[in-house]
Amino acid sequence: MALMPIIIAPDPRLKIKTKPVDNVDDSVRALMDDMLETMYAANGIGLAAPQVGDTRSVIVVDCARQDDGPAPIRMANPHIIAVSSDDNAHEEGCLSLPEHYADVVRPESITLRYLDENNKVLEMDADGILATCIQHEMDHLEGILFVDHISALKRNMILRKLKKVKKQATED
Repeated sequence: MALMPIIIAPDPRLKIKTKPVDNVDDSVRALMDDMLETMYAANGIGLAAPQVGDTRSVIVVDCARQDDGPAPIRMANPHIIAVSSDDNAHEEGCLSLPEHYADVVRPESITLRYLDENNKVLEMDADGILATCIQHEMDHLEGILFVDHISALKRNMILRKLKKVKKQATED
């Protein structure tokens, strides 16, 4: 396993739509494992392949409480097949937009279908923070960031700050 650099917004690679995985082979499993290691090292609860510069439709999440130990979920080609009629607002952050947070409204619960690390088609019901996290990571697969769900004013303010930080980092 290896740590991967996380792409920081604004970056055009975060706006690319991913390509489906034909099957979960050793290459995809290695990507999933590296993404989990990277996510844990960054204290995240989810990570999508575009955030590490990969164009495959892969996400990893782990919303387990620290006391419970790790409970990683590896998904290829996730797609939502049902959503609840109830919405919920959660404060979201993103490893690609460090230290920036905003409330985002999403369906409270979802049912999704995906390929697991053994290339098996699974269905899952998720609610609460797990549903929010999965939807957030699935957005990345479509080139959507959580700031795309908030007002243009807030979004532009966050992206300007990140651009300034990136510019300062390259000048140092």
